[in-house]
Amino acid sequence: MKKHLPLDGITVLELGHNIAAPYAGEILGDLGADVIKVEKRDGDDARKWAPPYWHGTSAIYQSYNRNKRSVTVDLRDPEENARLKALIVERVDVVVQNMRPGLVEQLGLDGPTLRRLKPELIYANLAAFGTSGPYRERPGYDPLMQAFAGLMSVTGEEGRPPVRVGTSIVDMGSGMWLTIGILSALVARAQTKQGCIVGTSLYETALAWMGHHAADYQASGKVPQRRASGVAQVVPSKVYATTDGYIMVAAGNDKLFVLLARVLGHPEWTQDPRFRTNPDRVHNHVELYRLIEEIIGKRSTADLAQALDAAGVPNAPVQSIDQALAHEQTKALGILQESPDGKLSLIGSPLSFDGERLPFRLSPPELGAHNAEILGGEAPQARKVRQA
Repeated sequence: MKKHLPLDGITVLELGHNIAAPYAGEILGDLGADVIKVEKRDGDDARKWAPPYWHGTSAIYQSYNRNKRSVTVDLRDPEENARLKALIVERVDVVVQNMRPGLVEQLGLDGPTLRRLKPELIYANLAAFGTSGPYRERPGYDPLMQAFAGLMSVTGEEGRPPVRVGTSIVDMGSGMWLTIGILSALVARAQTKQGCIVGTSLYETALAWMGHHAADYQASGKVPQRRASGVAQVVPSKVYATTDGYIMVAAGNDKLFVLLARVLGHPEWTQDPRFRTNPDRVHNHVELYRLIEEIIGKRSTADLAQALDAAGVPNAPVQSIDQALAHEQTKALGILQESPDGKLSLIGSPLSFDGERLPFRLSPPELGAHNAEILGGEAPQARKVRQA
């Protein structure tokens, strides 16, 4: 018997490409929605973001497109465009889109147009820089937003070139914010029977990730600097080199600093006026970190971790992805899920309900695999070939 999922009965149309909107679509699909991914005839650009290829398409595409069905549509073809609109009016609850600025308006697939045809429709718009302001028509990508919103200015080591966060955090964060908006709109629709237009953007998400940095600047007048693995307001909390690797140690309050000082063999540090309280340690972080680094640099990661664990000081070795996937904690969570056909193992949804993780129901779809099933008749590609 099929297990009921939170969004069973909800149909989502994803006019998405790359990562941001597809990630929103994947979350909704994980939650049980029937997600119909609309692709151009040569597919989502992310299918070609390779190598590595994995079972016929890029590993990146496979990562963000499980629990969906794929159709191919030439949105500029009047017949195919009309068929897609009819599908939306007849069957779709939510439209998710992150097409380039202005394109959905040209195609008549924008929120106001579609909601006039179907007032209960929830239209989720994921823009680059937002829908107002001088940059509203500019395209945007994750690394551009990390640069423009200031994330790169606080990531990395001072005195070295800025670096981006190693995952597409702005794309994925935007997809998550859009999903939160969609879920809220679904709750409101259940009460009012009316849909709405939900909106966010890559730039707004990137600015949101800079929230406490913005507050720090406005409070102090000082522009935040790059602190590598450290946190400007909490000391000591950073990564240290050991004899055989790296370890993150987070002694985030005065009590934990006392415990750390004991493990390192210097309980007297806690009475040093330079280090007695967190504000003291923040002001004197350079000297404190020098002292800690000298001691930790002479110990192995495992030896230090064992001692810190025994004392109750939060710590974690810096692991590569192969180490993280092989770790017993990862295995115990069951978050690495196999596709129904057994070909793929992907990181699944981090959500669980009543102790059960959301299932991996559908493998990432092959391009246009569900044209006949969803659109009916011939696949658009076949019709174009025959007409030619």
